[in-house]
Order: sequence, then structure tokens, then C-alpha cells
Amino acid sequence: MSNNQEMSSQSKNNTLVPIIIIAGLFFIFGFVTWINGALIPFMKTINELTDAQSYLVATASYISFVVMALPASYIINKIGYRKGMSLGLIIMAIGALVFIPAAEARTYWMFLSAIFIQGAGMTLLQTASNPYITILGPIESAAKRIAIMGIANKVAGALGSVIFGAILLSGIDEIKEKLNLVDATEKASLLNTMADSVVTPYVVMAIVLFLLGVLIRKAPLPHVEAQPIKVSETGGKAKSSILQFPHLWLGVLALFVYVGVEVIAGDTIIAYGISLDIPVEQAKFFTLFTLMAMVATYALGVFLIPKYISQAFALKASAVLGIILSFCIVFSDGFASVLFVAALGIANALVWPAVWPLALTGLGKFTKTASALLIMAISGGAILPLLYGDLVDRKKEHLLASGINEVSATADAASFGYWILLPCYVIILYYAFFGHKVGLEKV
Repeated sequence: MSNNQEMSSQSKNNTLVPIIIIAGLFFIFGFVTWINGALIPFMKTINELTDAQSYLVATASYISFVVMALPASYIINKIGYRKGMSLGLIIMAIGALVFIPAAEARTYWMFLSAIFIQGAGMTLLQTASNPYITILGPIESAAKRIAIMGIANKVAGALGSVIFGAILLSGIDEIKEKLNLVDATEKASLLNTMADSVVTPYVVMAIVLFLLGVLIRKAPLPHVEAQPIKVSETGGKAKSSILQFPHLWLGVLALFVYVGVEVIAGDTIIAYGISLDIPVEQAKFFTLFTLMAMVATYALGVFLIPKYISQAFALKASAVLGIILSFCIVFSDGFASVLFVAALGIANALVWPAVWPLALTGLGKFTKTASALLIMAISGGAILPLLYGDLVDRKKEHLLASGINEVSATADAASFGYWILLPCYVIILYYAFFGHKVGLEKV
């Protein structure tokens, strides 16, 4: 065996255990994140909310990434990756426990507070784990490593959506029918009983998160640092500010709209199916469709990148497919339309793995701050689903005012809301072709 082969083999062995550990963390926040698809219709029922109000579930979860990303970067710089991850898990456990008094009071703002606290913990985990896995090996194969993380994340999300869909949404159709027939006292009793169903799963979740928070302190995670910034051979000045990397800022914008469309695809699909008069017993599995589409595409990415296709090409193909599927959703109806929403999982899967290494290229000592900015872009998941819900509410009001019956108005409005996807995929397409190269010096 040559020296190069020995070094390559040793490098793979050195990174295998950290990759498995980080994949475990991606599994955890995938599970916690993707139960929102079941929580949204559940919260809408028990708190008697409009569509726009119900999507505050996604907002509370993802807005924490704006509030906490830079503090998380500061904390990780102070205490290191391992302790930062441990603290993140413990904060998530505290958030899970807040669901107990929220259920007892059946108060929406308390539920949102619990979701926000869990999001704050996830911000710490994401701020540590994404740059760590990106720079753990060669930058050219970073998308492959992140795709492996994506598989762990979305498999967990699929499990979470199925488990919590079964716990929270079983029998919800019958309860809705009863709510229309009973008096105020009995209605409150039914809703309180329904709210209590979150207590046991969140107690279990809190215990698991606390235990993992303790165990991660012992994890064998080696210290890694980004490559230093390369200086142009033509004598260009060394970069002195994070503001001097336009390709990073365009990457932040691309991730902002990407997370928005990913959350819309995963978190609205159950409610969308219900709006099309598909029974809840069937619709509760629809988030699973989206996530399984993502897992299959992640697996394809692991095989293809970088041996057969580049990270930039994967991003271009994803954006083009997203644009095509956006048109398919709004110009189709019924179950076919739901399948097109689920197929967005194929278009979305490789965006995150491709944008991270492209955006962090050449950042050197600014990598940790840049990572915090990219994590802040997750706030797209807080804002765009809310805009989708607002579009749906406004369109529904307009259709009802024009004399269309409620069933048709609900279905047409829910479909119309997906127009919000189109400009998002156009922005991703721009980044794939041009944005990731803006301001980068040739060396």
C-alpha cells in the first residue's frame, strides 16, 4: 500500500466515528423538527385557530435561529463543539417539558414558547454540527457528508411525523364533528382531553434529550479548523471583513428561501390534504411522502457527489425541478396535487448539502461567523410558511365573498398559496449558476 493510500485510509477511519456521532445529532433534530406537520393541524383544532395562526408553530420553531444563531456561535467559540452540543440537547429537553403546563392550560402562546425553546437548543446543535461536518474532510466532498446527515435527519423526521401523527391526529375528524354539536362546557372538555395527549410523548422526549446531553460530553470529536483564506496570486488584498464575501450573503439568501420551501413542503402537506377533503387517517402520512422523497435523493447524492456530478450541478438540477413542480402543484388538483407537493422533497434534498460548501468556500477564519449567518437563514422556515398561510386565508375570503362554497374555496385557496414557491426556486437557480461565484478571487 502506498503512502497516499495509507493516509487516505487513516483519514477515513479518523472521520468515521465523528460522522456517526454528528449523524445521530441530525437524527435528533430531524425528529423534533418534522413533527410540526402533525402539530399544525393539532394546534389549529385544540386552540381554534385560522390557517395563518396555526402556521405560527413553524414560525416559533424557526425564528429561534435568527435570535440564537450569533449567540450560539459565541457560546461555541467559548465552550467548544462538544459542550455546545450538550447544552443544545439540554435546552431542547427543557422545551419539551414546557409542553406539560402548556397542555394543562391549553394556551397557544405557551405551546409556542415551548417550541421556541426547543428551536433555541436546535440552533446550538446546528451551529456546531453543520460547519463541523463541512470542514471535517475535503470541501469537494462536503455535500456527500451533509447528504449522509440529511438521510439521518429525514429518516428521523419520517418516524416523528408518523408517530406524532398517530398520537395527535387519530380520531381528529370525529372530534371536529362532535365540536360542532356540543355545548361550550362539553366542547372545552373535549379540547382539554385532546390537548393532554401531548404530555406523555413530550415527557419521554425530554428524558431522552437529557440523557443524550450528558452522553455527548464524552463523545470523541476531534478538533477541526477551516482552511486559511487564499490570497490572489495577482496581489489582491487579504479579506478583513465578513462583508467582503458576497457569495456568502447570496448563499444566506438561497438558504433562507430554501428552508422556507422545505418547511412548506413538509409542514403544509397534511393540512393541504385535509383541505382537499382527504380523510385525516390518510393525510396524516403525507409528510412521510415528502421526507421519503428527500431520503431517496440524499442517497443518490451520496453516490453521485463528487465522483459523477459537482455540488453546483446538483444545485442547478434541484432548482429547475423545483420550478417545474411548483407549476404542477397549482395547475393540478386532488391527490395528484398532493403527490407533486411530496415530490418537492426530491427538488429540496440536495440544496442544503450543496449551498453550505459553496457558501463557505474561501471563508477561512470567518467560517464560524459565516456558519452562524447560514444558520440564521433557517428563519426562512419561520416566515415563508406564515406567508403561505396568509395567502391561503386571503384567497379563501375572496372566494367565499364571490359566492363559491366553503369546500371548494378551501381547496382552491390552499392550492393557490403554493405560488409562493416559484420566486424561491428562481433565487436558488440564480445562486446555482452565478451567485456562488460572485466576489471569489481566482487563485
